[in-house]
Amino acid sequence: MTFKAVILDGYVDEPACLGVPPYISPYVRTVAGVFIEHGYEVGYITIDSLRANPMDVVKLREADLVVMIAGVTVPGKYLAGTPANLTEIQQIGFTLQGRGLLCGPIAFGYSPQGGQKAVKDLSSRWTLLEGDPASALNSYLLGKEPKGILSYSDFDRWAVLGAEIISKHPFFPNVMLELETVRGCSRCISGGCSFCTEPFYGLPRQRSISGISSEVRALSGFGAVHFRLGRQPDLLAYGVSGAEFPKPDADILRKLFTEIRFAAPELKTLHIDNINPGTIARHEDASREALKAIVEGHTEGDIAAFGVESADPAVISANNLKGSPKDIFRAVEIVNEVGGVRKNGVPELLPGLNFISGLAGETKETFEINIAFLKKIYDAGLLVRRVNMRQLMPFEGTRAFTENTLGLHDKEFHAFKETVRRNFDVPMLQRVFPVGTLLKDIIVEISGEISFGRQMGTYPILIGLPERLAVGEIVNAVCVSYGARSVTALRAPIKINELSSSALKWIPGISKKLLPKVIAKRPYISEDGLKGVVTADEINSVMKYIEF
Repeated sequence: MTFKAVILDGYVDEPACLGVPPYISPYVRTVAGVFIEHGYEVGYITIDSLRANPMDVVKLREADLVVMIAGVTVPGKYLAGTPANLTEIQQIGFTLQGRGLLCGPIAFGYSPQGGQKAVKDLSSRWTLLEGDPASALNSYLLGKEPKGILSYSDFDRWAVLGAEIISKHPFFPNVMLELETVRGCSRCISGGCSFCTEPFYGLPRQRSISGISSEVRALSGFGAVHFRLGRQPDLLAYGVSGAEFPKPDADILRKLFTEIRFAAPELKTLHIDNINPGTIARHEDASREALKAIVEGHTEGDIAAFGVESADPAVISANNLKGSPKDIFRAVEIVNEVGGVRKNGVPELLPGLNFISGLAGETKETFEINIAFLKKIYDAGLLVRRVNMRQLMPFEGTRAFTENTLGLHDKEFHAFKETVRRNFDVPMLQRVFPVGTLLKDIIVEISGEISFGRQMGTYPILIGLPERLAVGEIVNAVCVSYGARSVTALRAPIKINELSSSALKWIPGISKKLLPKVIAKRPYISEDGLKGVVTADEINSVMKYIEF
């Protein structure tokens, strides 16, 4: 007998897992696998689809069982999707009248935004699946207590069985598959960072390369081409254990990437996420070799996300953070050394820096120390792909829940953020994406007089395109200007004789004063003809992309 089940994806965002579109979390696929193993026909709805089509609630009411996967334990800003809020979770729970199961990091609590403590009492009619969502669902369906203990032998089987669910995502095939390699954190040995929820999963449990590659093979079989090794706190520690900062093994990482590529020979994106800068600083040579293995196996434009949190020694000490300012700076240097080379015009692998405000030990001077640290990086000629600045979102069970400085330095935090966006981000973007950089396969996400899109990847740059393009359209474009966290680009080839004036003015060397003359002289039939009007040297940076 076939039963009907629906997975409602409320999206997840954790320190070591992302499941907000275009990402699909591993939880979705393993929960689908459990349902399939138990004979259920499985449907899939995202919270955004439910918002846009309220009648989809009928599908939930008609299902025998609904599992909602939700929970954000790090604050973030999103473009392509919005995680379920507490009101929505509660209302859906009441609507389902006892047929709803709730799982994911929402079990740790809910906070609406950075700067606010999480609450654990959801006051709804959901049955909570505790622990690993797929394992807990399996126990529930077997009539046991709905608590899940992670077993990678089961996880691997369910991940393969549930792979087809990705084809039901509204963005498919432009979806990013978050791959799990490790759950838990080696820094549990010393208590972990004061604010982080990853230690709730305990010491690391490592997934086998064969299990990961089997899942990738199944996903590839259903059309997946974009992958990220993101569900782990430190990819450099994969395959090794026994220490708070394990020594990386380049051969293990090289085998991991080789097996993934063998399992998905048509893949277009293979990126990473979390790298512990403390690991790099403590094991420079081994880390350098491990980073080389990543660069050999991944696709370019990648980011190693560093949990810096603060460059203030007092904050670092009070919160058991990963490394000193000297450690972090050295890690930035080494990633630049290995990953700063360009392929197809963009750097292979660059660090991304995360800062958190509201931690214990923070003072007004902390922000000045952070700015000085970033200035040191910039003045050294190093590359950083992006800087995230967030306010603490503390969860019960972490030290930061009671030991924090929430609300004491909001003014200083916002001033810090503005200073970094203006004085660091813009010149750094100019360094990372010089004028004339070709950005390939941009997927348009917002249509308008200026359309906005991104490439598939880890923390992809937001790209403004000064023309109305259809949502979902895929284009190549040439970088011509910069915002605080975005670039402006013109579609390539640049059709000089067809561009609107609003787009034409973005071409380097075409000033507002010169624009009418450039338009009046059209059409141009050669480079020489255009240079006869636009004499500025800047136009040379994009000339090879101009079509006559």
